[in-house]
Amino acid sequence: MYQNFFGLTKEPFSMTPDPAFLFLTAAHREALAGLSYAVLGGKGFVVLTGDAGTGKTTLLTKMVRSIPASRATFSVVLNPTLSPDEFLELALLDFGIPDVPPSKAQRLLLLREFLNEAHQQGRSSVLVVDEAHKLAPPVLEEIRLLSNFELVDAKLLQIVMAGQNELANVLNRDDLRQLKQRVAVRLNLHALSLTNVEHYIQYRWSKAGATQPHPFSPPAVAQIAEWSTGIPRLVNVLCDNALMVAFGEGVTVVTPNHVAEVAADLDLRAPGVRNRRRPMPMEPLAGAKRETGTAGEVTPQVATFPVIERYVPAPKPSRLTRLAAKLGLGDARPNRYEQNI
Repeated sequence: MYQNFFGLTKEPFSMTPDPAFLFLTAAHREALAGLSYAVLGGKGFVVLTGDAGTGKTTLLTKMVRSIPASRATFSVVLNPTLSPDEFLELALLDFGIPDVPPSKAQRLLLLREFLNEAHQQGRSSVLVVDEAHKLAPPVLEEIRLLSNFELVDAKLLQIVMAGQNELANVLNRDDLRQLKQRVAVRLNLHALSLTNVEHYIQYRWSKAGATQPHPFSPPAVAQIAEWSTGIPRLVNVLCDNALMVAFGEGVTVVTPNHVAEVAADLDLRAPGVRNRRRPMPMEPLAGAKRETGTAGEVTPQVATFPVIERYVPAPKPSRLTRLAAKLGLGDARPNRYEQNI
């Protein structure tokens, strides 16, 4: 609705997991490289965790679309709240296997034939499970048993489990220790830093066709960073609604008042203090006036630190990133929006 008003061709803060809008921080680039390396390197099990809204599903979509069909075949399970039989059936159907037989033995035989054929053709077979923190223990055991499809020198099925941080607690259960032992690569996404929130907003604004800088004032960006606590999904919803409010008022600059109004409408919790050290006592500087209390004792000055982060250049590409680049899975060089967070 507001796109034409701000000179855009697309909606910049859509809630859909569009990989074209994926903002690659150092952590996201590391995770993307690790996923691609694990899948094509035949590592077997890989686990991706992160808080809700940090971009796990978008990253998985990017990974699936970036690997050519000649190199990998994917089965993606987005709703894992299934019984073991239903899970196996859905996995087979999404691999493109028609006419799934009712017998589990026949299903497993059919899956083995499919995996062997893909391996002979030089393709990896990849089972991707999103929202894996919601998997029931019987389904997790079924997934572990599926990892037994292997040759003496190769894993026939690569398994990617992505979920919220609670997935780590699930895998730490004593009855799931055999599954945890099979995890070859573990990756994690976390919230954006204050600096990266602004870079994220500008990146999506540019991807939406804008030729001018984003319309959010610096205080508004700081408000968005605090209310969202750096979660990209919350950044999107705050920005989208704030733009609607600004559009409704006929103004081209988004202010902190717009953000506060939107946060109240969305019933967001009061923002906590992020990236700020607690005040700490310190001795007055030489020559500074020393204040005394009623009892005559010296009252120390208090040093406070504003919520401002120093820009840190992107780090040297990690081991996983360099390996992924060697496999031809993307450029290991950071882009101009990247920041070590």
